[in-house]
Amino acid sequence: MAKPLVGILMGSDSDIPVVEKAAEVLKEMGVPYEMDISSAHRLPDKTAEYAKTARQRGIEVIIAGAGMAAHLAGVIAANTTLPVIGVPLKSGALNGVDALYSTVQMPLGIPVATVAIDGAKNAAYLACSILSIKYPAITDKLEAFREKTRLSLMEKSNSLKNR
Repeated sequence: MAKPLVGILMGSDSDIPVVEKAAEVLKEMGVPYEMDISSAHRLPDKTAEYAKTARQRGIEVIIAGAGMAAHLAGVIAANTTLPVIGVPLKSGALNGVDALYSTVQMPLGIPVATVAIDGAKNAAYLACSILSIKYPAITDKLEAFREKTRLSLMEKSNSLKNR
């Protein structure tokens, strides 16, 4: 695989099934990525170091998935100026609402773009949109994906009209 452009982090191995969906999208789009577990609470030094060294390693966007208190994306954003996309994960008594609030409510100057609860696929599409500013091949793949989606929906719409 080529040098990773996207870093995908998750707070726990239990987050793998959801966060893996971002990796699937990036694979389809031909975007190289790396994936790791790095808890904001249990591995704070590792998390900070990852964020601080990401740019020099060639990472251009970071996707961070975490549930419950969900401080991972914020800790990463506090340690880098790269774009950080938070994926609040459905877990715990509040089914991800706590993670959503923790991810979206960041202090001034430490932004985290936030997608829907368990929205790892959209996090990957957003990462691709960000990268498409610099990489025309990603632009082409995004446009092709959107056209394919549009045509599929038109086909379904037409089939309903012909019932």
